[in-house]
Amino acid sequence: MRLATSVMRVHQMLLGAYDEALRPHGLTFARFEALALLRFSSSGALPMKVIGDRLQVHPTSVTNIIERLTAAGLVERAKNPRDGRGVLASLTDEGVRVVEAAAADLMKLDFALADLDDDDVDAVVRIFARLRAHAGDFEAR
Repeated sequence: MRLATSVMRVHQMLLGAYDEALRPHGLTFARFEALALLRFSSSGALPMKVIGDRLQVHPTSVTNIIERLTAAGLVERAKNPRDGRGVLASLTDEGVRVVEAAAADLMKLDFALADLDDDDVDAVVRIFARLRAHAGDFEAR
């Protein structure tokens, strides 16, 4: 219980710091994650299902996130030419500008993790990787 409570509290603290840093860009961390995912995709566009899978969120949440980003002029939606039924989301030029500025602000903040040195980060990532692999989040190497 001690560890679970600590992890959840750190999660809340980090999200609060990220949301504060992203607020001037009109973003929440969930919306930033979607923009960043699109920014670093090889084609610059992703099917909605892939976005949901990679962000590990319910399809309804993906739709909500992408609709809000579309309304803000940061993302465009189009029919997927590969299957005709699905929807592709892609960044607009403004979306690229916003996600890059938002990422720079998070980097300035050091993602609110400045109190951890490289060894600390490596240890936490290694421990969490075991938990994530066990849960099927990804395959352990």
